[in-house]
Amino acid sequence: MTTQIVMLDGPPPRGYSDGRIGRGRVLHIAGQVGWTREQKFAVKDLVGQFTQALDNMLAVLAAAHGHVEDIAEMTIYVTDIDDYRHFRKELGLAWRARMGSHFPAMALVAVTALVERDAVVEIQAVAYLEHEE
Repeated sequence: MTTQIVMLDGPPPRGYSDGRIGRGRVLHIAGQVGWTREQKFAVKDLVGQFTQALDNMLAVLAAAHGHVEDIAEMTIYVTDIDDYRHFRKELGLAWRARMGSHFPAMALVAVTALVERDAVVEIQAVAYLEHEE
């Protein structure tokens, strides 16, 4: 594993880590939106786009020979915070299906818009990969 959790005293955070320490090559994953590889939005809703954006982020990670556990930091941008709050359970199911119980240090930011007009979520991440031998 290339990252380890930094825990604070007190109740543990839900759905994220307070901090992570990483070692290895650093992979910066550009903001991934919820479109297909053909850059088409197959769905318009938050849950569907979140699921696709996670898949896109994980595809970049896999292309660099990384693993979910290598992700140290993630920022998620959403255009409708009320949608996020309303669909937390469904978003959690999509998360667990892809990320398991791995929780990077994270921030979720509500924004008024994203560059791609039909995008409702964008995910950016940093991972630490094992050194190539």
